[in-house]
Amino acid sequence: MTRLIKRCNDFGAGGVCVAIGELADGLTIDLDAVRKKYEGLDGTELAISESQERMAVVVSADDADRFIEEAGRENLEAYRVAVVTEEPRMVLSWRGRVIADISREFLNTNGAGKHADVLVGEKTGSVHPLSSDLYEAAASLKAASRRGLVERFDSTIGAGTILMPYGGRTQRTPEDVMAALIPVLPGCHTDDGSVMSWGFDPDRMMADPYRGAYDAVYESVAKLVAAGADYKQAYLTCQEFFEKLGEDPQRWGKPFTALLGALDAQMELKVASIGGKDSMSGSFMDMDVPPTLISFAIAPVRAGAVISSAFKAAGHPVYIFSADDKAAMFEAFHKLAEEGKVLAARVTGSAGFETAVMNMTFGNEIGFAGNTPSCNCGVASIIAELSEDTDCSYAQKIGETLQDAVIVIDSDSWDIRELLKISESVLEEVYPTKAEGSGSTQVRLHSADVRRAPEVKHARPKVAIPVFPGTNCEYDTARAFMDAGAEPEILVVRNLSSSDVEKSAESFAELVRQSQIIAIPGGFSGGDEPDGSAKFITAFFRNPAIKESVTELLDKRDGLMLGICNGFQALIKLGLVPYGKIIDTDADCATLTYNTIGRHQSMLVRTRIVSNKSPWLAGVNTGDIYTVPVSHGEGRFIAPEDLIAKLDEAGQIATQYVDMAGRPTMETAYNPNASFRAIEGITSPDGRVFGKMGHAERKGSSLYLNVPGQYDMKLFESAVRYFR
Repeated sequence: MTRLIKRCNDFGAGGVCVAIGELADGLTIDLDAVRKKYEGLDGTELAISESQERMAVVVSADDADRFIEEAGRENLEAYRVAVVTEEPRMVLSWRGRVIADISREFLNTNGAGKHADVLVGEKTGSVHPLSSDLYEAAASLKAASRRGLVERFDSTIGAGTILMPYGGRTQRTPEDVMAALIPVLPGCHTDDGSVMSWGFDPDRMMADPYRGAYDAVYESVAKLVAAGADYKQAYLTCQEFFEKLGEDPQRWGKPFTALLGALDAQMELKVASIGGKDSMSGSFMDMDVPPTLISFAIAPVRAGAVISSAFKAAGHPVYIFSADDKAAMFEAFHKLAEEGKVLAARVTGSAGFETAVMNMTFGNEIGFAGNTPSCNCGVASIIAELSEDTDCSYAQKIGETLQDAVIVIDSDSWDIRELLKISESVLEEVYPTKAEGSGSTQVRLHSADVRRAPEVKHARPKVAIPVFPGTNCEYDTARAFMDAGAEPEILVVRNLSSSDVEKSAESFAELVRQSQIIAIPGGFSGGDEPDGSAKFITAFFRNPAIKESVTELLDKRDGLMLGICNGFQALIKLGLVPYGKIIDTDADCATLTYNTIGRHQSMLVRTRIVSNKSPWLAGVNTGDIYTVPVSHGEGRFIAPEDLIAKLDEAGQIATQYVDMAGRPTMETAYNPNASFRAIEGITSPDGRVFGKMGHAERKGSSLYLNVPGQYDMKLFESAVRYFR
């Protein structure tokens, strides 16, 4: 369907007149056709009101009805609000009369020619480097850990994450780039990906906007190179943000010189900027934002070529790559990377050499011993752990990696764990990483002696995957089942009208009757409104026809059912776990509630197989430990103690969160939601219904390359084998 779209735009700032007005030179826009959240808006308000969740698209007149029909199947509202015209004018009508009729030529000139005087002022200050004492540097904002902020965002959505935001065994080394696979449909696989980076230092920009922007471009490109990309394939986009300019020549001088700095860097590197966004209104009363030009850079890469930041092992040489001719240095570094000689790399950036080394040690607690470089360490210099020594003219050997968790530079030394503790404490009150809860907890291990099998076999069991408003993991789930040999079918549950809901219920009940497995994927049903996660899913499954088809699948056809994250929440609220049937739940039942840390948690966790009695876990052994992505704000499993004891005794506790030593724990770093008894997943009494928080479907050979672990618990393969 995307091939039908000729142009598209989002309803951001400026609303209808911008989102639609930018799509073509000539347009007639019917404001009465624009659907409203609120009544009482006049024509002007309709024309300029923002609506971030909407998109404006242009399709051929011949394709309009088909596009609207297909959008409806995806539970999306689509309707005609404007027509492209030959005459280059934007015409807006409201309540049967034209309220604006403006020529495109006038719009293109922004109404009138404008002139401003620009004064390039003297530098207003200098940049002070961080302290060479790493204990002091670690306590600074520039070197502070941002993990508590980063974990609020779903870093594994789409099952395409090559590098986690924080890497290494401990997941504590921040990465310089975002690296992800190109999205493909279920049944397709790729190792083609992209890396994206950024460069910006407010201190440098305030001291000298020209140099700050110049360095921002070089830093963003250097980060791509350090991650294994070829800088000659990079593209840039810039975000500018300056104070209100008015008619002050000195204020105009700041963006003017910043843009010149960015342009000079691009010309030197021969790297183009493909666009940008200007936000020239960073003033509130007497307060101004710092002069800001952020350079974002992106380049293609193969997953296997991506380089992460954490030191990998002891005894390897460490070099710094630096030169006045940065383009030549980038090429020389990339050649070593292509030869597989670069094991870890990180750009020095604005924080400097010592801080870069410190961050590289955190992930695997691999130490460093060496000396301060004699070369000039600019923001685009690269520190690299190599597999062997090199005679590259742009590289200076500065030391080697250590087994001990210490950093030794010249005659000074620092304890890595103490440095991490300091770095993570700086923003702890603002972006917390810890919640109440500590110590270990235990439940029994249960291994299956005999496994029952369904009477009717299926070479390719069919999987019914419902998609609700807010579901976002259906493609990942379908891909996992398809790769395992099953036949997934995605059904979008439509709720734009009562008729849509009724038809969706009928269709899903019929799909269940044709299927052997039901899988409820993750997402944010109903926007995860307070105490409402999975409410709509639960109501849908209580529909008499659906309830009957689900009961028949489980009771008469030996079917399987899986719920992950949002799906797990639905299974619990329905009673399907731990009871194996749809019931009216009450306060004596288990439930899932808010993470005790009070925010969304996105990270990789380690889970231990407590019981493999479920058909879903037939491919693993009790005690095995698997790493799995989690991403939820409401995943804390709680239940009355007597119910937990019964689940423990019956072997219905399937998986637990564990620490690095494999012990079930209540610590937030490993048990991200403070689930009782560290419970991550439970089953029905016979094990055929399985609910878990961790996204086992987000797996693949090219994923999470910077965090070691076993990721595939053979969940989907075990389900398919059950029917064969």
